[in-house]
Amino acid sequence: MNTYSAKPAEVERKWWLIDADGLVLGRLASIVAMRLRGKHKALYTPHIDCGDHVVIVNADKVVLTGAKEDDKVYNWHTGYPGGLRSRTAREQRARHPEQLVVKAVERMLPKTKLGRQVISKLHVYAGPEHRHDGQKPAPLDIAAMNPKNTRRA
Repeated sequence: MNTYSAKPAEVERKWWLIDADGLVLGRLASIVAMRLRGKHKALYTPHIDCGDHVVIVNADKVVLTGAKEDDKVYNWHTGYPGGLRSRTAREQRARHPEQLVVKAVERMLPKTKLGRQVISKLHVYAGPEHRHDGQKPAPLDIAAMNPKNTRRA
C-alpha cells in the first residue's frame, strides 16, 4: 500500500467568500489558515500548496474579545536606527482594518516559501464589496461551523 502524495497539477482550487461581520478574529483566522493550506481536503500534502482562495469582506467589523482592542500591539521596524514603531489594534483598525485579519492569518501559517505562496491566496476587503465576482466565490458560513465564533452582545 503506497501513500498518496498530491501533485500540483492535480489540485483543484475553489473560491470561498466569508463575511467577517461580528466574527471573532482569532477563530476566523484559524479556519481561514486551514482553508488556505488545504488541510480540510482529503488529498492534503504538507509540501504542496493544496489550498483554496479565500475572500474576506467586512474586515472592519471583525471582533476582538476582552481588552485586546487596546492591549494588542502591532510592531514593525522602518529600517532606520531607532525606527521601531507600534500601533494598538484600535489604531490599526482605524488606519488599515484589513491588516488585522491579514496579520492574524499570516501568523498562523508556516514561515517558509510555501507559507508566502499560500498567503497570496488570501483577499481581504474592509467593506462589503470585492472584485472577485468573476470567480464566483461560494459563501462559507463560519458562524454555523463554530457557534462560539460569533460574539453575543
